[in-house]
Amino acid sequence: MAAKHCIASFVDMESMKCTIYTPTVYAKQSLHFGTQRYNNQFCSLSMNGCQGDPRAPIGTIETRTFPAVRTPALATDYLNSAILDMKSNPPPFDSGIIRLEVPIQQRIEALDWLRSQSHNLLPRCFFSGRNPSNVSCIENGHSSNEHHHKLVSVAGIGSAVFFRHLHPFSLDDWCAIKRFLSKKCPLIRAYGAIRFNAKADIASEWEAFGSFYFTVPQVEFDEFEGSSMIAATVAWDSALSWTYGKAVSSVQATMWQVSSVVKRLNKDAPQAIVLSQTHIPNKISWDSAVRRALDMINRKNSMLIKVVLARSSRVLTTVDIDPLMWLSCLQIEGDNAYAFCLQPPESPAFIGNTPERLFYRDRLSISSDALAGTRARGGSKSLDIQIGNDLLSSPKDHHEFTVVREYIRRKLETVCSSILIEPEKALRKLPRVQHLYAQLTGTLEKEDDEFKILSSLHPTPAVCGFPTKEARVLIAETEMFDRGLYAGPVGWFGGGESEFAVGIRSALVGKDVGALIYAGTGIVEGSNAALEWQELELKTSQFTKLMKLAPLLTRGENRIAVQKG
Repeated sequence: MAAKHCIASFVDMESMKCTIYTPTVYAKQSLHFGTQRYNNQFCSLSMNGCQGDPRAPIGTIETRTFPAVRTPALATDYLNSAILDMKSNPPPFDSGIIRLEVPIQQRIEALDWLRSQSHNLLPRCFFSGRNPSNVSCIENGHSSNEHHHKLVSVAGIGSAVFFRHLHPFSLDDWCAIKRFLSKKCPLIRAYGAIRFNAKADIASEWEAFGSFYFTVPQVEFDEFEGSSMIAATVAWDSALSWTYGKAVSSVQATMWQVSSVVKRLNKDAPQAIVLSQTHIPNKISWDSAVRRALDMINRKNSMLIKVVLARSSRVLTTVDIDPLMWLSCLQIEGDNAYAFCLQPPESPAFIGNTPERLFYRDRLSISSDALAGTRARGGSKSLDIQIGNDLLSSPKDHHEFTVVREYIRRKLETVCSSILIEPEKALRKLPRVQHLYAQLTGTLEKEDDEFKILSSLHPTPAVCGFPTKEARVLIAETEMFDRGLYAGPVGWFGGGESEFAVGIRSALVGKDVGALIYAGTGIVEGSNAALEWQELELKTSQFTKLMKLAPLLTRGENRIAVQKG
């Protein structure tokens, strides 16, 4: 079976020829190792790319694509065979990353595949773009630049290489990630997220994520429009004591745990019964925080125009919540939104379904969203139009929206040769809510400005406030919980593309934390604390509808009604 190579290598490319790769096909049962032998040794996060030299060239970056097969089981067998061949044919490089991929001639939902993997020790990730992105089409095992398939969603387990640190995300960290990526291998991507405030103390529930966390999955399932693909990625760097042999053995251990039987999810999940629900802040403290914010905004000579205050709601239920089941329900709930899940090993899962794009970059082209102002959807077409028109004509919401849009425009102008805003102001309608919306597009002067865009756009006034410095100070003084990755950038870096959403409409779900559900609302001149609290309830309703209250709670006898601070 031949595999076509796509190679990006920092060696003499004239001397490196594309070879025909013909692995021996073995049945999975013929692999002579068991999961027990490898679990303790290889279920770690493998190699932290942040510990290497961020500017040292990687030896080789390759994608090897095999002919398409009919089923996930066949694709899994071919991957196992190819990995065995890799072990006996090591490349002559001290560092590198190689992706093996097998197309599948049927569309299978990536989230179904991920939930069919029963092990919980391995890191997991999932990302579904708001709009499917074009990638090179695989036809008869060969990549074609002339045809494209739309990539719908990506699921991954294990970690070929990860990037995590306690210090704020820096240019060196960005370079460390980009070191393992190449335009010639567009599906080798690093998925992850960055904290809202990297300078704030990290609460225990967020410790596994550090200040940022990105991973290139070891085993990945890609869902396209009309087809699928399963891939295995091997990454190594001897300078980090993670040799080629260790990397191959690690991916073998992960592949041994992969189930090729994909069960379709029942998306009508039974509602979990809520035992307790705790808001931080509670309603009384929220009213006080809003009054304080308005006092500062209205103070003479105050620079503060807007601040976004958030709420954390901890929910404990009778049974553990399955984060992937919740995510599948959120996808139905929030059409045309980004869905994501990030879960380091032995950690809660950060999940969400956010409508807000921070930016999307394709080579030199870049686009970003301005989103602000919120109203509920109407129960009828006429009522929905009436509510939308009220949002469009509201001076308070127009002011809040204009602050966000102009902030993004000014940031893009620092690195773009031209900026287009279209539409300048429109309604973005989602299943439960509607927002004011604008799209901004521009052309970067150079692709390396990607880091500048990320670091300058985040945090936008939509999740922090304006001016940023003053809003950050007030948030730090007011909020008595750790936002963690909530409202931070969540997405992926690729060789020629990258895409990040804003991690709102999100929750942290795990055995030790229950569910921590986050929501925020913008406070500007004219804001009303009671209405802003209702907006918080509206924004979290996509989660709360997945649960039902225990009898005691329906009578108002909440078992836990405390707040921090």
